Amino acid sequence: MAGELEGVTILLVDDDRDILAAMGAALSELGPTIITATDGNSAVTQVQSNSPDLVVLDQMLPKRSGFLVMEHIKRSTPPGQERPKVLMITGNPGSRHKIYAKSIGVDLYLNKPFRMEKLLDSVQKLLAEPSESESESEE
Repeated sequence: MAGELEGVTILLVDDDRDILAAMGAALSELGPTIITATDGNSAVTQVQSNSPDLVVLDQMLPKRSGFLVMEHIKRSTPPGQERPKVLMITGNPGSRHKIYAKSIGVDLYLNKPFRMEKLLDSVQKLLAEPSESESESEE
């Protein structure tokens, strides 16, 4: 399992530094490059400058919500270029937010608290799925 995600860049976004540290520690064992952001504006900057393969995005963030970050990712990805997969995490139990997240392009949604094994499984699942452009070319 170690090194399974070498060559992959993951952006972790959460305003809780303990959660960021725990996610980073769990994921680092798989070998990806990990970058972090603690607010929505920093997340947008990191996406623009690092082109991550996956963004683990908290829904409720200071300065810009996870929803607004997701909308920016979707809007700013050039046509024909693959946008990062997005795994949204939240402590908000409402299903309305989950439905909205899916409607704006969130690939997977996890409620906090979650077990790190669930996060690892979700990340591996998302990164194993073909991108939209790959699946369109296979049809």
